[in-house]
Amino acid sequence: MIAKIGKGSNMYGAILYNQQKVDNENGAVLLLNKIPDTMNGRYSTQYFNKCFEPYLSANIKTEKTVRHISLNPDPKDKVSDEQFTKMAEEYMERMGYGNQPYIVFKHTDIDRTHIHIVSTCVGIDGKKIPDDYDHPRSMAICRDLETKYSLNKATEQEQKQFNKVFKPVNHKNGDIKSQIASVVRHLPKYYNFSTMGSYNALLSLFNITAEEVKGERNGQTVNGLVYVALDENGNKVSNPFKASLFGKDTGVAQLQKRFEQPKEKMKNNPARSVLKNTVELAMHTTNNETDFRKQLTEQGINTVVRRNIEGRIYGMTFIDHEGRAVWNGSQLDRNLSANMFNDWWNNGNKPELKIQDNPVSKANEIDNLPTKHLFELLSQEHSPNTDLGLFTLLPNAQGEDYEEEQFANRMKKKKSQRRL
Repeated sequence: MIAKIGKGSNMYGAILYNQQKVDNENGAVLLLNKIPDTMNGRYSTQYFNKCFEPYLSANIKTEKTVRHISLNPDPKDKVSDEQFTKMAEEYMERMGYGNQPYIVFKHTDIDRTHIHIVSTCVGIDGKKIPDDYDHPRSMAICRDLETKYSLNKATEQEQKQFNKVFKPVNHKNGDIKSQIASVVRHLPKYYNFSTMGSYNALLSLFNITAEEVKGERNGQTVNGLVYVALDENGNKVSNPFKASLFGKDTGVAQLQKRFEQPKEKMKNNPARSVLKNTVELAMHTTNNETDFRKQLTEQGINTVVRRNIEGRIYGMTFIDHEGRAVWNGSQLDRNLSANMFNDWWNNGNKPELKIQDNPVSKANEIDNLPTKHLFELLSQEHSPNTDLGLFTLLPNAQGEDYEEEQFANRMKKKKSQRRL
């Protein structure tokens, strides 16, 4: 079972995302904890939001008050509503949220049924519930729940430490051949990818590109592969190095075999559905490319956008470091294709977020909420990616200083508050 913990400041948006599944008959409310039931058993986003207001109003100084957690069993697991409810209760109790208000939503819009839990980390006294080392505790709880409910072990691979720390190539440090070798000899062992394009998207995070070279030898066509180092802007900064210098596993023939192997495995990978939901949520809660990419980066997901010389987007690739897989947008869902993002970011036609609440809608209010910081996964020092040497490169992979930008936004908020 895979657990993801989101942290943010937009309670209404978190509830709306889940309640829409219920309104569209793609979900159900399984459990309410510390939240009063209604007379008719029907709920709305507005009603749930009001139930959290006493806690949020009591908040003393916590910036990210929302907790949005998803628990995702393996697709082969058959989990009943009663089991989902008990698992959610045990998970929240052991994470320290047993006395907090929270809602457990079941999602059935994809072939892998899973649950989302919406809560707040602010107690009724206004103090923050400690969340140090959330991720290791969460993983330990998931392992126990897998055993208790006879679920498939989803994280045996995750628990193994990498025996190699990967770092982006820095052409200024010299010995580029050795730097490239340390990545390309080992990286394919830890990630699944199904095309040369997705392989190059992954390599681009490490300032490397791979190019196919065709020629003739003794009258026969020969395909080869070379690797080239890139600078931070994606420009080539080294001579090409033949794949044969790094071993047969890095060449065209072996990679093509690898492309075929993970296709079925990736299709049934539970991380695919988790990633699809995460990308869709980022679409609905951000208004531009920068915020979209930033929100996913904070959750251990890199977005690689391919544009032609006219600026048209013709490729979207998502690299999920926790799921260890590289996905084209269309592999996740046809609504996540490059054409959709091109229509949004280049033509201003953002996919509409359909609101299914009662006629007295809060659509205008939603548009004005600070949604770009809606969710944030666990901090880097407690992330599993810290052990892999990956999170240190994630912000730089987008070419932006996100920490500085977050600090600037916080300062703007403080100035605004002083003027009130």
